[in-house]
Amino acid sequence: MRRLAIPLLLGSALGAGCAARSGKGTLAELHAVRPDLKEAKVEQGLDQAMLGYRRFLEETPETQMTPEAMRRLADLKLEKQFGLRAGDGKPREMAAPESAGSPAETPGPAAAAASAGATESEQDFERRTTAQREMPAAAAPTDADAKGPLEAIALYDKLLTEYPSYAQSDKVLYQMARAYDELGRTEEAMETMERLIRANPKSEHYDEVQFRRGEYFYTRRRFQDAEAAYSAIIGLGPDSSYHELALYKLGWTLYKQELYEEALNQYMALLDYKVSIGYNFDQTHSEDDERRVADTFRVISLSFSNLGGPPAVPEYFSRFGHRDYEDRVYSNLGEHYLAKLRYDDAAKTYKTFVALYPFHRAAPRFSMRVVETFTKGGFPKLVLESKKEFATTYGLQAEYWQHFKPEESPEVLSYLKSNLKDLANHYHAQYQNEELAGEKLANYREALQWYGSYLQSFPKDPDSPPINYQLADLLLENKDFGEAAKQYEHTAYGYPVHAQSAAAGYAAIYAYREQLKVSSEEQKDAVKRDTVTSSLRFADSFPEHEHAADILGAAADDLYDMKDYRPARTAAQRVIDSYLAAGAALRRSAWIVVAHASFEIAEYPQAEQAYAQVLAATPENDESRAALVDNLAASIYKQGELANDAQDYRAAADHFLRIRSAAPTSTIRPAAEYDAGAALIRLKDWTAAAAVLEAFRAAYPDHKLQREASRQIAYAYKESGQLSRAADEYDHIASQSDDPALRSDALLVAGDLYEQSNARDRALDVYTRYVNEFPRPVETALETRFKIAEMRKAAHDESLYRQELADIVRIDAEAGSERTARTRTLGARSALVLAEQSYQEFVAVKLVQPFKDSLQQKKQRMDVAIQA
Repeated sequence: MRRLAIPLLLGSALGAGCAARSGKGTLAELHAVRPDLKEAKVEQGLDQAMLGYRRFLEETPETQMTPEAMRRLADLKLEKQFGLRAGDGKPREMAAPESAGSPAETPGPAAAAASAGATESEQDFERRTTAQREMPAAAAPTDADAKGPLEAIALYDKLLTEYPSYAQSDKVLYQMARAYDELGRTEEAMETMERLIRANPKSEHYDEVQFRRGEYFYTRRRFQDAEAAYSAIIGLGPDSSYHELALYKLGWTLYKQELYEEALNQYMALLDYKVSIGYNFDQTHSEDDERRVADTFRVISLSFSNLGGPPAVPEYFSRFGHRDYEDRVYSNLGEHYLAKLRYDDAAKTYKTFVALYPFHRAAPRFSMRVVETFTKGGFPKLVLESKKEFATTYGLQAEYWQHFKPEESPEVLSYLKSNLKDLANHYHAQYQNEELAGEKLANYREALQWYGSYLQSFPKDPDSPPINYQLADLLLENKDFGEAAKQYEHTAYGYPVHAQSAAAGYAAIYAYREQLKVSSEEQKDAVKRDTVTSSLRFADSFPEHEHAADILGAAADDLYDMKDYRPARTAAQRVIDSYLAAGAALRRSAWIVVAHASFEIAEYPQAEQAYAQVLAATPENDESRAALVDNLAASIYKQGELANDAQDYRAAADHFLRIRSAAPTSTIRPAAEYDAGAALIRLKDWTAAAAVLEAFRAAYPDHKLQREASRQIAYAYKESGQLSRAADEYDHIASQSDDPALRSDALLVAGDLYEQSNARDRALDVYTRYVNEFPRPVETALETRFKIAEMRKAAHDESLYRQELADIVRIDAEAGSERTARTRTLGARSALVLAEQSYQEFVAVKLVQPFKDSLQQKKQRMDVAIQA
């Protein structure tokens, strides 16, 4: 039964009727009773509640409670027809209007704010954001369905007619409006709402009713009436739940009357209100909130566009006060124009903001949009000018950065880099263009300026070396050889090693030599010194120098002897990598240093590679070969150990197993193969582990790890569910081991596994061997015998079953100090079973059988009598 919110007046009404009928009271006595009008939960249905109110009205003389009973009876009729308001058990109100642009009909807030109409026309935008959200239209009710609401309306009318001063007349009118609306009689619903406003302008429903009036008028293009309704809500202040929506819709109402400035006042008031209640434009908010804000900015853009575009924005804010969110107004207006391909207006909007607020944090973003706007519009000259303006305004030496920290604006820095590169490349290309020979000097200077600006602003940027290289190329092309050489050297050695380091170093020497050709005699000596210094630096920095091979080889040997392994390996590796034409002996020696040094510093993959190279260069009959094979195997084995330490057991197993093919004759191979199996065990790759360990056991029958391998194989079979094979392995372990403890454990495990795999005969055999070989400890032996007994019982071998139980009883009795609580339990259980069996035999022989014989004799006598 549903719990309904029925006033306690119902109890008084029903009580009065009962009293009148029972003779325990009179109707007149009710005049002296003040019914309790508090809402209470009553375990009764709507029909019973309505019956109670109806009886109260019919059977009770008119009192001050009569209008209240009439209202509640009418309310219940509506509730019966249209249901309760979800959740609170109170009469359902008219459906609240949704906010403009409900989630079911509009994209998410991010999409709504993305552009000013790239995917939604202005007409669709207006339709979406201003559509009336009325009470859900009901299907035309049948006569039966309309009966209850019509009766409720009649009751409400009667109440208001007979009790014109009724204190809660606004609630009555509200419910009447709801009833009319549910019946689809919208005009009568609106007339009723008008009565409500006139009758009680302080009603709790006032703002909702005014909002519905505004929606009603707006959709019928009665904008002045709608304006009055929305304004009435705003007059109530922000405490009204309709305040925000009313501001938005009032703005649209004024907009539709072409009162764009007045409309802007409402939209700004809405945004001001959002800010006043803590709305932060940079944070994520609810989907409805973000959508409404995005839509507000868009209609603001439409309003400013109608007021004359970019110049109207600063004029408006200078007259009506500046806002902290002005940048968003300019941004949305610019995007509005850009979506309409009005590139000049978009750029003007962005430029207007930058001119007004050159040191605003968002100013660079607006300047970036200017460049992007002209790029999108296909205006190359304007793009070039705007890029130069951006690079000048936001270069790291510009005044803007006195107000902000560059590292806090990565987007601006990235754009600045891109602009500087584009400008430098553009003017460099113009300098190389033979058709622009007359502008060669000007383009040269422009290119120098932008290359220099980039390198000055971003000296440590990853792109600086190639930019520096291009600058040096420009200088070389212009035959400024000395400055070109310095820039090449800076490119080669002034940055961490990069792809162009060696080429730049070589180009520096080339530039110095070109300078030498044109230098005067007085300058040649200095230029030569610079050339030599650069050449030696090049030789040291880049081992491809033709005279460095022998020196570097000897240095590698010396470094290794000094146990300075990393520099030794570096030097030796440079010999190998840089001097492919070097002699075989020098290269082999270098590979040995690389191998030994890599092993010493625990860089085993490099050691493995190097040992492989050494072996490739070592004859088969060389006496050092066996040791080198072991070294190769050790470098692989160490990789497996590191993988084991890192718990990367798959990699460890792979490394250990690689030794079979990489160093098959190594003395390390057997241990490595066993360790591979152990790693696979840790990985729980039981099948692979068993295969590897079985191969190990077959290949190395005399190895000291044979027994361990068997144990691991058994464990792998067990864990992989191959219980029978696991049992065979444990049985094998028991038969091969000289350790009694190991044999006993193996037999027990084997027996359990045989039993689990339903190999009962094998299990019996193993358990029997165990109890015969290991009568102690007594508790374990008796546990095992008890298993044997149960298996005998399951096989219906009663004789052996009883024999095993008898042995358990006997052994427990003879155990003396070795008896435990468990042995006593097993002995007692066994004795009880034997006793029960004996008792049953006694009963069968001494009691049951004589009784059966007597019955048989009686039956025979009766048969004889019947025949006679």
